[in-house]
Amino acid sequence: MNIILLGAPGAGKGTQAAIICDHLKIPTISTGNIIRAALKSGTEMGLRAKSYMDEGKLVPDEVVIGIIKERLAEDDCKNGFILDGFPRTIPQAEALDKMGVVIDRVVDIEVSDEEIVHRLSGRRVCESCSASYHVTFNKPQEEGKCDLCAGTLIQRMDDHPNTVNERLNVYHEQTEPLRDYYAKQGKLSVVSGEGDISEITRLTLAALEA
Repeated sequence: MNIILLGAPGAGKGTQAAIICDHLKIPTISTGNIIRAALKSGTEMGLRAKSYMDEGKLVPDEVVIGIIKERLAEDDCKNGFILDGFPRTIPQAEALDKMGVVIDRVVDIEVSDEEIVHRLSGRRVCESCSASYHVTFNKPQEEGKCDLCAGTLIQRMDDHPNTVNERLNVYHEQTEPLRDYYAKQGKLSVVSGEGDISEITRLTLAALEA
């Protein structure tokens, strides 16, 4: 089964991708991870991506799509895959269709903006060992200090409320239209990403069988 996971930053896609991966025994393909792998292995598309990144530029769609195409041709994708972080835009989705990649199911994990801001802006990370905490869901034993190494807990720039809201605006503008794109193809299932993780997982797995 070929699956796309949609959802705003902080919606919990990574958790659900890992569960689906284990359940169906198919790989999760994250755009960031495969670009890094292509850079490391020195593929043609990886070298093209590196040339843009070295200049501090965004890697253009045609290069990202080329890297995705290389990855989907590998043996472990024969029985299916999970795309997480791609496509991000309608042109990317259209390019995927033109490549002849058949998508069986698109699952959109829906979480309110307010909840996303709460989740991400509440994260704290240890400066020393990178252990992760949350001011509500996973508090350290001593405020501001890591349980593991007593390092200082900080809020990453990406997790500041203003930055989170900017990321959400980009998501709503560029990625959210994919819901209609795949709904028109009869492939979209929307799952609530709020509440108990076991219930979210049950709904996600049920959506794949719909």
